[in-house]
Amino acid sequence: MATEIKAPTFPESVAEGSVAAWHKKPGDRVERDELIVEIETDKVVLEVVAPEAGVLTDVMAEEGDTVQSEQVLGKIGEGSASGDSDKKEEKSSDDDSAEKPAEKSDDKSSEEKQDKPASSGNGGGKKHDVKAPSFPESIQEGTVATWHKKVGEAVKRDEVLADIETDKVVLEVVAPADGALAEIKAEEGSQVESEAILAVFTEGAGGDSSGADEAPAKADSSSSDDDGADEKVGDKILAPSARKMVAEHDLDVAKIEGTGKGGRILKEDVQKAVKDGSAKKAAKAAAPAKAAAAPVAEGERVEKRVPMTRLRKTIAKRLVEAQQTAAMLTTYNEVDMTAIMALRAQYKDTFLKAHDIKLGFMGFFVKAASEGLKRFPDVNASIDGTDIVYHGYQDIGVAVSTDRGLVVPVLRDTDSMKIADVERSIVDFGKRGRDGKLGMDDMIGGTFTITNGGTFGSLMSTPIINPPQTAILGMHKIQDRPMAINGKVEIRPMMYLALSYDHRMIDGKDAVRFLVTLKELLEDPARLLLDV
Repeated sequence: MATEIKAPTFPESVAEGSVAAWHKKPGDRVERDELIVEIETDKVVLEVVAPEAGVLTDVMAEEGDTVQSEQVLGKIGEGSASGDSDKKEEKSSDDDSAEKPAEKSDDKSSEEKQDKPASSGNGGGKKHDVKAPSFPESIQEGTVATWHKKVGEAVKRDEVLADIETDKVVLEVVAPADGALAEIKAEEGSQVESEAILAVFTEGAGGDSSGADEAPAKADSSSSDDDGADEKVGDKILAPSARKMVAEHDLDVAKIEGTGKGGRILKEDVQKAVKDGSAKKAAKAAAPAKAAAAPVAEGERVEKRVPMTRLRKTIAKRLVEAQQTAAMLTTYNEVDMTAIMALRAQYKDTFLKAHDIKLGFMGFFVKAASEGLKRFPDVNASIDGTDIVYHGYQDIGVAVSTDRGLVVPVLRDTDSMKIADVERSIVDFGKRGRDGKLGMDDMIGGTFTITNGGTFGSLMSTPIINPPQTAILGMHKIQDRPMAINGKVEIRPMMYLALSYDHRMIDGKDAVRFLVTLKELLEDPARLLLDV
């Protein structure tokens, strides 16, 4: 009797999902609780496992199909696996050959048959369409940022083929099986929609040495003007994504060490060189002499035009929308950081040993903001059309600067987090943000945002609200200033705080009181422990 494989029961907030990947094919043997298929929703990827051991007999929802909660995806029967049938076929073919052992042993066709597997390594088995991921409703399209594999290059199952850049995160597209790309249909820089076909993939192709060497040779011999091909600069070979980054940062290719096959310079190599600053072009020493010899020349007036990234476009669009739609005001205050800095100095070594993370300032600000948001629910609310949504939790977004632009990953339920948890999460966000590894779940939601321009030396700024939130806190540089303390002038480490808020939702009185509450909590950190 066949056993049905059903989609999971989706939460109320998830209406439907799409079949992301089948890990088994019809005829494959499966064990109980073995992963069979993945269902991708707008929030998470759900794994569907085998309810019973047996053989996958039917697939009723193909990859890319939209499915409902508890919909039947396939069936498991008790038939024999495809491997068993293959063995039977091999056995029958061996019996046939045994009946005719001497027939056509010297025949030319048998020689061709023996040579055929070696020459057709790229020929292939089953073909798959490589599709873009299913984008959430808030994302309309993406851009093919990088192809990590070329046509004909052998890849393993789940190895990254391409990166798709959306306005929030970079999504990875992986190989559906062992094999090779047969055709690329969306070149780097192309705009693609959700589940658009990016390439054609052939199972088992590119596995032998002859096929694998043939494709790179063709790529090397192709025109360097092709955006999807490697380019040779001097004795260095650059991947397309690496070439783009080299041009953007104006680097000296000769100073970059390639870690790819045959010394090929990859995107990761260029990122490392940018971070280390080891590949900057030397200043032109001959420039002054040229200017003296030919005073008529006015020198180079270099201009470089590069397309705006999708993330940068989205940042620009959202910031302009925020200023056009919100009645945005900013109120300022200053906080004396003496108590927090003394606390850090006293416990920084103990904190590091206990939690394996450094004690920073952000943990104090997040905890103080969480307490303030509980006391002033309007600041923690959001506007949805003509409705006001009050959130009974505190999810605080922390602005992180990356090479691609500003991203705002979200700390969940910050009221229940310890300061060590906050510091650890922020360090992790920063690392994954720089590596382009932040996921969609990290970016969605948020009831309030904190941005710290002080890390770059900003003394005062006006942060812009992150819609649909109604407020954002700006931290700034800590600077020693003379302050009047109990009738005496003392030098204190002071920080300006800025709270931008949507006046449609928050009255000026509540905005000022919220900021004063933060000031009081931060100047006397014991209040955070005593809840006063």
